[in-house]
Amino acid sequence: MRKALSVLFLSACTALAAQQTPAPVAVSLSNANSATANQLPGGAPQSIAPPTTATPAQPPPNTLLDGTPVKLRLSQTISSADAKVGQEVPFEVVEDVQVDSVTVLPKGATAIGTVTEAEPKRRMGRGGKLNVNISYGRLADQQKVALRAVKDSQGGGHVGAMTGAIVATTIVFFPAAPLFLFMHGKDITIPQGTEITAFVDGDMHLDMAKFGVATPPLASAATEARATLIVASSPPGADIEVDGAFVGDTPSTIDVAPGIHEVTVRKIGFADWTRKLNVTGGSIHLDAELAQASPSAPTPAPAPSSAQSPAPAPAPQ
Repeated sequence: MRKALSVLFLSACTALAAQQTPAPVAVSLSNANSATANQLPGGAPQSIAPPTTATPAQPPPNTLLDGTPVKLRLSQTISSADAKVGQEVPFEVVEDVQVDSVTVLPKGATAIGTVTEAEPKRRMGRGGKLNVNISYGRLADQQKVALRAVKDSQGGGHVGAMTGAIVATTIVFFPAAPLFLFMHGKDITIPQGTEITAFVDGDMHLDMAKFGVATPPLASAATEARATLIVASSPPGADIEVDGAFVGDTPSTIDVAPGIHEVTVRKIGFADWTRKLNVTGGSIHLDAELAQASPSAPTPAPAPSSAQSPAPAPAPQ
């Protein structure tokens, strides 16, 4: 009896365990990923938009853009031993700078920097100090374009940045430079010919006509709006006057400006023909039919005087 109950109990437990254990589901990794990507939590399909790329804005025409690189070469040696604050430091442009394929800052043009800090070497092994601020370059039209020492205009001024750029460039172009640039207790010396890169400080709109670029002439509004008077007469060969000024003989074609004009056609032996017109444009045909002038009446002869001269007095007897 106990054995039968034990078998029955084990069978019941096995059946209960089978009901609580979920059946395995075989899902491939690729299908699962696809279902996850295309289904929202509510089961609705999700559309995936393709990535969009922003179209870069076109630069304004005839403009020297902010951050344009300008390669410069130091025209003279400068040292903290004798440099003075406020001293101008000359540079030379190494490569042409162009705007719309026109050279606006030519090779060989002048650029100017300014010494903002200069201290010679001091006792106790203290080295010299030298800071240079790049100021401007001289364009081909003799205007000044502002320059700075760093490409990004945010995050600081010019002071010290130019010297740092020079020092870094000097290390590249002059292998011996680090020996005296960083040697303890020595003056800072930057040799002539050191090349650096400055940058245009702010957008600068240019008048390209000053750089030899021909601009097409603009037609005046008055020229575009001029009208044409085609004047004929019967008989022909009469004088034409516009606003009291003689302009030709009939038939003639005359250009006039827009506005109100008075046209008169005159010919000897004929009455004057006059018209007042409000001209706005285009071609206007005028055909003057001249009428014969009426003959003038003869001037009457003066009537004889009715007054009689007095009779002479009789002679005395």
